Amino acid sequence: MTDIRFAAIGDSFTEGVGDERPDGSVRGWADLTAQGWAEAVGTPIGYANLAIRGKLAGPIVSEQLERALALKPTHLSFNGGGNDMLRPRTPLAAITDLFAHVLRRCDEEGVTLVLLSGGNPSAQLPMSGLIQRRGDELSALVEARFAGRDDLVRAYNWPDRELAAPSFWAPDRLHLNARGHHRVAARVLEALGLTPRAEWWAMPEQPDAVRLGRGAYVREHLGPWVQRRLTGRSSGDGREPKHPEFVSVSGVE
Repeated sequence: MTDIRFAAIGDSFTEGVGDERPDGSVRGWADLTAQGWAEAVGTPIGYANLAIRGKLAGPIVSEQLERALALKPTHLSFNGGGNDMLRPRTPLAAITDLFAHVLRRCDEEGVTLVLLSGGNPSAQLPMSGLIQRRGDELSALVEARFAGRDDLVRAYNWPDRELAAPSFWAPDRLHLNARGHHRVAARVLEALGLTPRAEWWAMPEQPDAVRLGRGAYVREHLGPWVQRRLTGRSSGDGREPKHPEFVSVSGVE
């Protein structure tokens, strides 16, 4: 195994929700990035993923950051704020402060920060205009805060208009499907200076993709999401990270 040790922290985007395997476990862009990275360098790399679905930016930082840094990674990816952004009263400047804290701790530990933004689901969701505006504002705030830091690895997916198309999204309209996660992995690998497999940028559309009508969508996805918000519950309650310690990852099969 090389001395590359890649740790990922975040929410459902980084955990891999939407890209489910036949056994029900999730894969996602971070798993794919680790595989593509190992393939590109020609030897296995270390990979840890501490992300848990449903987490707000604050708990991601307070519960996952130090645990990940204790593993002594060479690279740490961070994405957060997507769940906060859906709460209109959450101040976006406070989320930006958390991004700055992650960078400061990475600097102190000598870790390269891989900074991501999620894809833009706003066109498919209720209150699309509000979500678009808050996503644009958060993106601008983060980029302004990190201006001049050319040593960061930036993999921004929010501005990717192709990724916003329905064919890249799971039936819940909040999470990317396998096609979307592959595109994000390709962007991260390119940001790292590596060459991803060309087909990852736009894999064939999934023939079995489910496009629910409004009634079914509200019943199966939007309603339960609203209920969790009202009761203070999270889809990640009681879950443990899928790779809390480094595992050795080889290239893409």
